[in-house]
Amino acid sequence: MFESLTERLSATLGNLTGKARLTEENIQETLREVRLALLEADVALPVVKGFIDQVRERAVGQDIAKSLSPGQAFVKIVNDELVRVMGAEDTGLNLSTQPPAVILMAGLQGAGKTTSVAKLGLWLKAREKKTVMVVSTDVYRPAAIDQLRTLALEAKVSFFESSPDQQPLDIARDALAAAKRQFCDVLIVDTAGRLAIDTAMMAEIKALHGAIKPVETLFVVDAMTGQDAASTAAVFNDQLALTGVILTKTDGDARGGAALSVRSITGKPIKFMGVSEKIDGLEAFYPDRLASRILGMGDVLSLIEEVEQKIDKDKAQKLANKLKKGKKFDLEDFRDQIQQMNNMGGISSMLDKLPGMGGMAKVAQAKLEANPFGPMEAIINSMTPGERRFPDVINGSRKKRIAMGSGTQIQDVNRLLKQHKQMQKTMKKLTKKGAMANMMRGMGGMMQGPGGGAPRM
Repeated sequence: MFESLTERLSATLGNLTGKARLTEENIQETLREVRLALLEADVALPVVKGFIDQVRERAVGQDIAKSLSPGQAFVKIVNDELVRVMGAEDTGLNLSTQPPAVILMAGLQGAGKTTSVAKLGLWLKAREKKTVMVVSTDVYRPAAIDQLRTLALEAKVSFFESSPDQQPLDIARDALAAAKRQFCDVLIVDTAGRLAIDTAMMAEIKALHGAIKPVETLFVVDAMTGQDAASTAAVFNDQLALTGVILTKTDGDARGGAALSVRSITGKPIKFMGVSEKIDGLEAFYPDRLASRILGMGDVLSLIEEVEQKIDKDKAQKLANKLKKGKKFDLEDFRDQIQQMNNMGGISSMLDKLPGMGGMAKVAQAKLEANPFGPMEAIINSMTPGERRFPDVINGSRKKRIAMGSGTQIQDVNRLLKQHKQMQKTMKKLTKKGAMANMMRGMGGMMQGPGGGAPRM
């Protein structure tokens, strides 16, 4: 998300370099470019107008701090305004109530509501250590209940059975009673969607809302609909008291207009965004972090959290101990690293969160399309355990067999073996110099905030 906006803003903000002072004249062209960039990103016109007015008011005539260039000062102003537009205050879920805390999910058909129910269930279970039950009251869409049952199984959260011949209100009440009996911390209720907001839909969800009294009512909206997403959320909010928004399919939206428009138009905070189709592809929405990514300054905090959540610490420690004992980095270790990288969303996802590396993410993605991790893993899987542990035994005939078994070419096998050799040398150097231990200690320090606690958000 925001690829085009990031490119435009990075190029535009560089034009102020070398100026001793920000004035109306020397920022006029920059503001014009920022305005065009926002409009091209499909940000709603009233939001763009308010944004530009605020930036101009703060920037014109401001003296530049000695340690900052005018460009840096202007970037800070733009960053602050982006945070303000998307909502600066903490907007986490409010679950401080007598369990089970009920979360009601609303939205139009096709927005990704049912998938978001399962993703949120997994997020609450993994991040907040909550016991979660999910239920579908969508008795209209074919297989909607089956879909949530399958997703709940994947997310390893409790699923309350319902059937299309029941009334939505009865399903919700029965699920709430079951969640209480099973001492669940959270009950997430999926509701029926329509192709457009209609009277019957609103009457049904209002009745559900009144019966189960949710602590959170989240509107799920497709980010790819741009500023229409914000307009739809606003209409829905007029009918039902929303507490927040979940933006889905942000990985398919290069513009990002919805994220910059929803808060201003609805007055409701974005609480989560769907970043991939995977069941764990849901991220909490932090306006300050997203603003930093938009301006090409990375998002190190989110990267650290991903490492903490998705890296298998036991495997990492096992590898470190193995290398410390002087054993070689073999192809089974290499496969583990590939799998860990995939869990993190790949190289491009990691580069995107590092300061100044946003452009490199696109280059990496383009190169990886020609040589993705999937075939690399398939090649290693086509080897015998002995070949994986002792790759030096792989001769020409073995390479031919491995290539046929993995559906690749012999040159692909050769390339992988060469990459493994290079990585093996790097690991040996790190171990010899004690750099690996230092790196692990450094990561440990990054994981902790002041006083040894979790990193401050």
